[in-house]
Amino acid sequence: MNSSQILVGVLSFISILGAMYVVLSKNPVHSVLALILTFFSISAHYVVLNAQFLSVVNLIVYAGAIMVLFLFVLMLLNLNKDSEPQKPKMASIAAAIAAGLLLVVMVAAIKDSADRIYHNTVEDVGLVKSLGKLLFTKYLVPFELSGILFLAAMVGAVLLGKRDKQNEEEMTNTVTETGGTDNG
Repeated sequence: MNSSQILVGVLSFISILGAMYVVLSKNPVHSVLALILTFFSISAHYVVLNAQFLSVVNLIVYAGAIMVLFLFVLMLLNLNKDSEPQKPKMASIAAAIAAGLLLVVMVAAIKDSADRIYHNTVEDVGLVKSLGKLLFTKYLVPFELSGILFLAAMVGAVLLGKRDKQNEEEMTNTVTETGGTDNG
């Protein structure tokens, strides 16, 4: 075993422990923090596999934006034990059987592909330089079309969000005629 295999083993152990804590924790905030740890360990997997771009995108999108969204939802829901639905025992048994079958399939898939992963002949797969070269040569037209699509979406969002001055004046006049707003 070389050092990269040992590192992948340690990162996999951390990922599995973090994911199990996410599912088994009673405190939702602790679950979210364990999910962040899991996302960090998955990003470290990407670095070991020489996919730095995926690692950075995973950290920015999941560990950053999605986790902030989860925390806000947890704060807004105000979960307590009284409102939690009771699950039957059969659902827990079915979930355990499904998880075991998934584990067997994953172990078989990883065992079959382990040699191909560790003996990668192409050195710059996953690097930003090779991704950029591919985007600006072979996939230039789809890349530019997606940029135009995103620009149109942003312009549409701004136009939809922008208030018309005439409508705003009518709303102001209506509020002053009725005697103010109801703050209650």
